[in-house]
This record gives sequence, C-alpha cells and structure tokens, in this order.
Amino acid sequence: MFKALVISKAGEQQQCELRELDDAELPAGDVTVEVQHSTVNYKDGLALTGKAPVVRKFPMVPGIDGAGTVAASSHGEFKAGDKVILNGWGVGESHWGCLAQKARLKGDWLVKLPSAFTTRQAMAIGTAGYTAMLCVLALEQHGVKPADGDVLVTGAAGGVGSVAIALLAKLGYRVVASTGRTAESEYLKRLGAAEIIDRATLAAPGKPLAKERWAGAVDTVGSHTLANVCAAMRYRGTVAACGLAGGMDFPSSVAPFILRGVTLVGIDSVMAPTALRVEAWSRLARDLDPARLDAMTREIALRDAISAGADIVAGKVRGRLVVDVNA
Repeated sequence: MFKALVISKAGEQQQCELRELDDAELPAGDVTVEVQHSTVNYKDGLALTGKAPVVRKFPMVPGIDGAGTVAASSHGEFKAGDKVILNGWGVGESHWGCLAQKARLKGDWLVKLPSAFTTRQAMAIGTAGYTAMLCVLALEQHGVKPADGDVLVTGAAGGVGSVAIALLAKLGYRVVASTGRTAESEYLKRLGAAEIIDRATLAAPGKPLAKERWAGAVDTVGSHTLANVCAAMRYRGTVAACGLAGGMDFPSSVAPFILRGVTLVGIDSVMAPTALRVEAWSRLARDLDPARLDAMTREIALRDAISAGADIVAGKVRGRLVVDVNA
C-alpha cells in the first residue's frame, strides 16, 4: 500500500483526497519509482482545484513532477536503485502522477538525476525551473548576450520567474523583474534582480510599438503583457514565452516582428525531447546557485498539497514548493 492524492469526479463536481492505494492499482509502465519528492506547479494547482480542464480522465493521481528511486524496471536505460526525475509527458493529466509515494511510468519519460542534486533539490527546481532553463537556452540560442542590455522576467515571484532570475543573474545578465507583488521586491533582489517594475505597467492594452528597452525576455503571463513585452523589444531581441497566467490571448500586431526583427520563441516543457531535457538539467546543475534555490523554496507534506494548489492558482505562492510525499 502507498499514500497518494486522488482526484475524482461525480457529475460536474471534482474532489481531491489523500488515500491509500494498492500497488496493483498502479497504471501500466516499464519503470516503478519510489517517489521521494514532488512539487506543486501552476498546472498542478489547476488540476487540484479543477479551475481548468487539466485532468483528462478520472480517477487521477496528480503531480506533473517527481523525483525518486527506481524500484523495478524492464526498461534498458534504468535499473533498480537509479535516481530519476520525471517532468511532464501528460503525467498527472492522462497518466497517474507523482503526488504519491509510488509511480509507475514509461522509462522514455525519465531523466537520470544529476549527481549535483538531491531529489529535494530537483523538485525545488521542478517543471518550473526546468522550463526557466529552456527559456534561458532559447535566449542564448538566439544570440542574446549580457552586453546586449536588460532582460525582462514577467511573473517574477512565481516558480518559473524566480528560477529564471537566479539563472540569468548568475550568467551575467542585468535582470528586470515584473511582478504584481511589489512586497516581494527584496526577495527578487536577493535572487539577482537589478530592478523591479509593477506588472500594471505591462498589463493594459498598449501600442503596436513602444520605446525599445528589452534585449531579451522570459514571459510567463501571456495576453496584453506578452504583447507589450514584444512591442518594447530592442532590434532583433528575443522573447521566450512559456506561460498564460494572464490569459491565452495574444492581442499584438506584426509590427515588432517585421519592423524590429523580434523573435518570439514558444517554450514547451511537456513534450520536449529527451536530449533537450538532459541538456537543460545539465545546465541547471552548472548554472543554478544552490543558495538561491534554497531561498526560493518551501517544503510541505503530501496532505498540504491540496490547499497549496488553491494558493498557487490564487497567486499566493512565492517561489517553489517541494512536497515530501513521505511526510
């Protein structure tokens, strides 16, 4: 038997509870993992609260991230005792996830845990931090260098934003953090932000083109914020877009793209190929300061993940939440 959060649905009513499950109930997969740590991301919050149709079938064990030890494997890349990470691949949406003490998964979804990290640190990073690293890689691949000018991070106090700031600052970029929680200014500066701006300056409908300011940007918000970020990009600047906290719409024009040569790069962490995942985790091991990671992380027990899901959707969570599934 093992403990797990289970989301069920009766009619239009969804509920989530902590239950004990039998190993025989685990879904198909060629690797069984003893999960040590998971996390609560924004998508997990949507799943736990039912605020968006994230869960594709019921009952569902949520948790799009997990880190732990292989208990059994028929996959050629993994053996019992290996430490592994799971991010995305529809886990916690259409396949049982990792807000549980055990998970049965496809080995093709897993990445070996870098030796630099514990399972707790890996989940302090989680999909949010791994997505932030994908954004940084995209900026680098499109030629954005520290000498080019300021890099903007929107939704800065959230998980993706917090890790993006820490990574970019360590790499030598001057980072400007946009947040609606200005009380978190000191926290953001400790992570490496050189300047804080109020998200209200970006959230309202704007002009097709604005004064050039940003050499690069990591946007977690979407909607008018993303449109305004694109409008204020410097010539041949790059925006890495990875979130929709402000909405799925994109009320922009072609002006930034055809008049300034701006590049808008979409960042998908869910189905990213294994080679890219390995590169991202390798760079995280090299470029993420453990002290800054600790500064943005809070640990909770498995039973507390349900209320944490509601808090993260409401914008009340700063940085990263690690779930100790055995606590």
